[in-house]
Parts: sequence; structure tokens; C-alpha cells
Amino acid sequence: MMPIVIALGLLVAVATIPGTLELALLTFGGALRARSSRKRSGSTTLRLAVVIPAHNEEKQIARCVKSVLAAETNNIHLTVAVVADNCTDGTAQIARESGAEVLERTNHQERGKGYALHHAFSLLQPRGFDVFMVVDADSVISANALGEICNVIADGADAAQCRYLVRNPGDSARTRLMNTALLAFNVLRPRGRDRFGMSVGIFGNGFALTNETLTKVPYEASSVVEDLEYHLALIRAGRRVRFVDGTTVFGDMPAAGQGVSSQRQRWEGGRFRMLAERGPGLLGSILHGKFRFVEPLLDLLLLPLAFHVVLLAMAAMTPSIVAREIAWSGIAVVSIHLIVTATVCGNGWRDLAALAAAPFYIVWKLLMLPSILRSSRTDTAWVRTERVPEERVP
Repeated sequence: MMPIVIALGLLVAVATIPGTLELALLTFGGALRARSSRKRSGSTTLRLAVVIPAHNEEKQIARCVKSVLAAETNNIHLTVAVVADNCTDGTAQIARESGAEVLERTNHQERGKGYALHHAFSLLQPRGFDVFMVVDADSVISANALGEICNVIADGADAAQCRYLVRNPGDSARTRLMNTALLAFNVLRPRGRDRFGMSVGIFGNGFALTNETLTKVPYEASSVVEDLEYHLALIRAGRRVRFVDGTTVFGDMPAAGQGVSSQRQRWEGGRFRMLAERGPGLLGSILHGKFRFVEPLLDLLLLPLAFHVVLLAMAAMTPSIVAREIAWSGIAVVSIHLIVTATVCGNGWRDLAALAAAPFYIVWKLLMLPSILRSSRTDTAWVRTERVPEERVP
């Protein structure tokens, strides 16, 4: 019996190594001084379309549109386009009243954000826009967001992703913990990738693409994690996403209710699906000498941090000395990763204090594992996340 336990412990420990290497690499890179972009010259004018995909968002859409229209637009010709996708409420009317152009779409077979974005881009691209930025309907942007994004694009970037954080971190212990998690996932790790010259990823909100990039790599991602799917397509095409560390898009996160579970199932189930579908191809490319795929594969192999910590804890309790050494090294890397996240990217002890709820969060995630695995199936449908409470902005 003991040899079996030792073998299982080693197997679990070895499974954590790719994730630990990824965390160590990106934590080190993220702690370094960020790269800076050249400012646009006064004569450089860009035509920018901000695309807001919206499905039944009448309670949020006015706030989002007004946030974009209120942003600084020095040398930017701005168009705000709301995609009212399969809406059965007043989203389209409220978006028009708020100052946006509205693209209405009805297709009950092809549902989801990826289809909505593809529809918008296909209509807007012939109009000669230089840049397309995507902002979720439940979000607001920093005043300097449009300018910072356009600076990076004018500096030669194929695509850009800004910080994406929680707008309502004080709503509950979960939203406070989620804000700390997003600081790690959406700030520290892309800082690290950008510092080493790698593509930082796109997170579905607050990202921008040039017209040329969209022409070369059409937005044809349709899974429940269409942003991850499309980023892998960009990497395949040799395109790189730059990180815009000087500005932020703030999104609402559900504090309670069904939205909490459905959002987590969609995000993490979709990542498991991408690992199963795209992981073998990435490995094959690496074996053929295309080493730019190493980090994207490591990223897919890094499980959600709660599951990664559970595996490390299991390996740390096995009788195998080697497994315990791997596990404790991994735990040390996770600890450093969170400390650097809080001190370099966040609010120091306030973000670390949010980790007090982490044990309860891990237990909740383990209980959700069957649902997450069901969400990783290829036939999983996109479901809008319910946000509680939802109040219409006048």
C-alpha cells in the first residue's frame, strides 16, 4: 500500500510543476519595472470604435456608455457601438438615448459574446476604424483609458489589454477576494509577460485590436471563454498583445446568488476545455521548435489557484520526500506570488487581508468541481451572469 501512496504523491506533485514554474516566472517579471510606451505625437489621430456587447443589460448600459463618452479623447475620433444581442428588454433604446450607436442582432442558434463581437466587427471594419476596443456592458473605464490604449497601439502593438479589476470590491468577502485574485491574474501576470516580451493575453474586457489584426485573425471564437480561444489564435498567427498598465476597466462582480456559481463555472470550465482542445497542439508546436508556445501551454497547465493549492497541500502530506519538497517549494512560490501582487499591484495589507476568506473559497470551489467539469463540455451554452443587486442608472 505504501508504494502506491508514494507513487500517487509523486504524481500529484509532478502535476503542479508547470503551474509553479509559470507563477515563479511571471511573479519575477511582474515585480520588475514595467516597460513604457512612446506617447503619440500631437499630429497622430486614430479612429477608435469602442464595442460594447450587451444582452439584456438595460440596468447597466447607460452607466457604461456614459463612462466611455466621458473619457479623454485627445486626437481620437470616437464611436461607441453597443451590440444589442438577442435582447428582450430596453437595452437598445437606453443605449441610443445615452449617445451610442446601436447594432441590433437576433440569432437564437448562435448565442454568446463571441458571436456578438464577430457581428459588430464585420459591420464596423469596412468603415475604416484604426482600433477596436471591447468594454463589457457592466463596466466603467478610467478617464485615461482611451488615450493609454491608443498610445500602445500607436507604438506598434497588434493588440492591447488594460487592467481589469472589480468595480464593487466592498460588496462582500467574495468580491474582496475576487479583486485580489484579479490583481494577480489580470495585473501581475500580464506585467510579467509584457516585461519578457510575451503576449499578455486578453481577458474579455478592456482589450483592443487593430484593424489589421482583425483582418489577419478574424474574431471567430465562439466558446464560453472566447477571449482565451481568440488569444490562442493570435499567438498562432504570430501576433502579440501588449499590456497597458496605466489604466483600468472596472467590472461588476456578483456578490451573491446564482451569478457567483455560473460565472465561475463558465470561466474555469472553459479553461479546462481549452486545455483539452488546444494543449496537445501547443505541445506539438513546441516539439517542432516553436518555443513561443511554451508560456501559453504553461498558462493552460496552471490550474485555477484554489485547485493548484489543493494539489500542493495533498503532495505536502504524502510520505514521499521528493513530493513534499516539490510541494513546499510550490507553496512558497504561491505565497510570494500573492505578496508581490498585493505590494506591487494592489493596496498592500488590505489585499492580503482578503485572503483570510480563502479557505472557505477553496472548499466552495471543490464542491463546485462537478459543475465546472460539466461546463468544460463542448456543447456548453453561454449564460449571462446575473449581478446582484442590479440598479438602473438614470
